[in-house]
Order: sequence, then C-alpha cells, then structure tokens
Amino acid sequence: MDDRREYFESFAEEWDKNFIAEDLEILSDEIASFRIKPGWRVIDLGCGTGVLFDMLRRLVGPDGMVLGVDFASRMLQRARKNFPFDNCLVIDADAEQLPLKPESFDIAISFASFPHFAHHAKVMEEVARILKPGGGFYIMHLLSSKELNSHHHNAGGPVAMDQLPPQEAMIRLFDQSHFLKVTITDRPGLYLASGIKA
Repeated sequence: MDDRREYFESFAEEWDKNFIAEDLEILSDEIASFRIKPGWRVIDLGCGTGVLFDMLRRLVGPDGMVLGVDFASRMLQRARKNFPFDNCLVIDADAEQLPLKPESFDIAISFASFPHFAHHAKVMEEVARILKPGGGFYIMHLLSSKELNSHHHNAGGPVAMDQLPPQEAMIRLFDQSHFLKVTITDRPGLYLASGIKA
C-alpha cells in the first residue's frame, strides 16, 4: 500500500498534463450522459487531482456536492488548490472502507482508478452501501481494457498488475453487489462500465 501511495504521489505535480483538451471533451460528453441533476451528491473515487471536478461541480450546482476520495495526499492537495469551491470537498480515505453514511450519494464515479483498487468486490460493496437506491456507479477510462492493461504492464512498478477485470467478471462484480442494468462499453479510446443500485 505504501509503495502504491508513493507511486501516485510522485506524479501529483504533473498529473494534469496527462489530459489534453480532447480528453476533457470526451469526458465531458460521457459525464453529460450520466444525467446528473442540480443538488445531487457525487462521489469521485480515486479522484487524484480532481480532473472531473470542474465538470461535476457545474452540474450539481451550489446546492449539490462533489466529494473526491483518494489515498494520495499530494494528489488531494493539488485537487484542493485547483478547485477551491464550496461544493468541492476531498477526503483521504480507502475506497474499500469509506467513512460515509449509507445511502448518502446519488451517483459514484471511478475515473482512471478502478484497476488500482486492491479488492474490487469490496469497493463495489462500499459503493452500493453509500449510494441511494437508483444511484448509478460509473467506471470510466480513456482507453479500452486491452489498452489500459497493456499500459499498466508497461509502466511496471506497483501498477504492473493493475488490470480491469474481464467483461464477465466485471458484470459479476456488479451483480454480486445488487446493481441492475449493467452495461459495458469497451472500445479503443473508451471503457465505461455502469450499473444502477437496486
């Protein structure tokens, strides 16, 4: 865990440079499809430097909230600095043990982070616990699963074995935590898996 934390913290200052305008446009289009409403409470798991924060905070408005969760404190410091808005908050926490009340969020997003969680099933259970009934969980990457798994393998170090589960295993993860309407898009340049809490 400490090696993994140090690995991500080492990228905190440069992380935002990984995302070009085209990436942000794709993300904005995908997030628009989630139909986030003003006043909603959104949790961003593995939020890093807050790449999604500006899009999300505009959608939820002043009466909503975006909560970013990460275990890399330098990433969170950058997120706070980048987005010092009243409706953007961050906490240093483990996605497998969220210090949050049951059924307290309308939607959960994991962008560019799900493979890095050590126990996928525990994360799914926690997300199901904190989501309101009918709340959606969206796992998103700007690479296909094949592209992403290869990218992590080539990066080496603590993330060399961090992979997205195969499609059948991902569907099973959603099913086991009682998510409905599970869909997976997996094509070059985009991976999006989602389900709705029963």
